[in-house]
Amino acid sequence: MKKGLLVLLGALVIFISCRSVQVAENTLTPAEKTAGWQLLFDGKTTTGWRSFNSDTLKGGWAVQDGMLVNTGGGGDIVYDKPFADFELSLEWKIEAEGNSGIFYHVLEGPEFHGPPETGPEYQLIDDTGYPGKLEEWQKTGADYAMHLPGPNKTLNPAGEWNLARIVFHNGHVEHWLNDEKILEFQAWTKDWEERVADCKWKDYPHYGKAKSGVFALQDHGKQICFRNIKARAL
Repeated sequence: MKKGLLVLLGALVIFISCRSVQVAENTLTPAEKTAGWQLLFDGKTTTGWRSFNSDTLKGGWAVQDGMLVNTGGGGDIVYDKPFADFELSLEWKIEAEGNSGIFYHVLEGPEFHGPPETGPEYQLIDDTGYPGKLEEWQKTGADYAMHLPGPNKTLNPAGEWNLARIVFHNGHVEHWLNDEKILEFQAWTKDWEERVADCKWKDYPHYGKAKSGVFALQDHGKQICFRNIKARAL
């Protein structure tokens, strides 16, 4: 009886210890701060975020229960600070049949009408529940219309959280999903230019050319939630 009680107490101590070191949502650990990570969403306000080509954040985006939530109709949003070489990490949860995306190196100005015209996209979508046929270059984790994710991709279904990470360094790009690297490529090479010329981006002369720009999150009409949005310059 005493031995069983000791085992039970030991398990309880381990459980409490594990719980005590859990990191709160939308915060940075001391190690992350030392490594140069910056929190892009505090879980309480939309500070730093605004609508594309605007000084303000329009409707359709709000903070709910520590999440940055798009309910549709607000348009794409961008983060104020531009990044050149970077590492971006965020968690996302999409509703059934949903579609969205993460853009980087996005340029703004009167000549541009949305992030896809200039910024490469890490695709976010309900791979299995989206209505209509999806090409492989349209599925989650793809460098949209350009590069496909590998066979090691593990995607949690609509309604569950996924972790996305993008690394961009000296033109070398990596897409990660749930701690697995699912694709990598080199921007601005001959192969890259041929892919651009052979897809929908051929009609957008500024696509992917910028060496620095802002991050953008896409409104595609369905609800999507984001949290733990953080980035660091490389």
